[in-house]
Amino acid sequence: MRFRAKIVDLACLNHFSRVINTIAKLAKTCTLRLTVSKLYFILSDKVANGGVSMWCELCQGNFFDEFQMEGVAAEHNEIYLELVPENLSRALKTAQSAKAVKIKLTNKHCPSLRVAVELPSLSSSSRIVTHDIPVGVIPRRLWSDFREPSVPDFDVSIYLPVLKTMKSVVERMKNLSNSIVIEANLSGEMNLKIETDLVSVTTHFKDLGNPPWTSEDASQSSAQDRDLESMAEARIDIKKLQQLLAGQQVNPTKALCNIVSKRIVHFILLHEDVSLQYFIPALA
Repeated sequence: MRFRAKIVDLACLNHFSRVINTIAKLAKTCTLRLTVSKLYFILSDKVANGGVSMWCELCQGNFFDEFQMEGVAAEHNEIYLELVPENLSRALKTAQSAKAVKIKLTNKHCPSLRVAVELPSLSSSSRIVTHDIPVGVIPRRLWSDFREPSVPDFDVSIYLPVLKTMKSVVERMKNLSNSIVIEANLSGEMNLKIETDLVSVTTHFKDLGNPPWTSEDASQSSAQDRDLESMAEARIDIKKLQQLLAGQQVNPTKALCNIVSKRIVHFILLHEDVSLQYFIPALA
């Protein structure tokens, strides 16, 4: 099992840092899955038990100048590692103006990701700052726990309003209630609501647009027969939503959400070379 990679381009490095920062805000620990062409950051708290799950996918070719890996076996050419993303985020913070960053899987005392940051220096010798981030190697028999979550058979799919706006609305509402109701319909309307014994507040968004899912897509079946005006809704933990919005450092070019009534809200944030899916289960 071997892995080494290198980033030289500063823009790629900063972009990679932002992605890792976002993930660190969303997950205390996560699984890093390495394949020849992609990196995945996976959080699979069982949604059934009320945990959120996350699936973030990056094409390595858009970030790394060099990328070599040998998986567990020829026919299973993948590596699954458990790590604390905050540690990786911290290591990359020292790399703001680096000449290069090398990441390598090592196993001196325990398995680690070694992040070596080459900093510019005035003399001819370069300065290298090294961070060793402990990781756990996940055995192959457990890999199936980290499959991509399937997109639920949703009732409504809608584009999200500007995330900054949504974030400030949710932050204000967070002081009033622990849960928030998200409802949307197929006419591009979405409401964020909180209702307590003392207060009820609703923010309305209009003309958001609904994604054109292809008709052969099975997940669209239930949405096709819906009345365009009727709302699908789910009540979710407001802190989990706020965490998602506050953690955003990768400005997505597209952001949308799928609602399965009273069951789950599935967010998809897309940026040229990164896609982040985030599942928040509904509260009973």
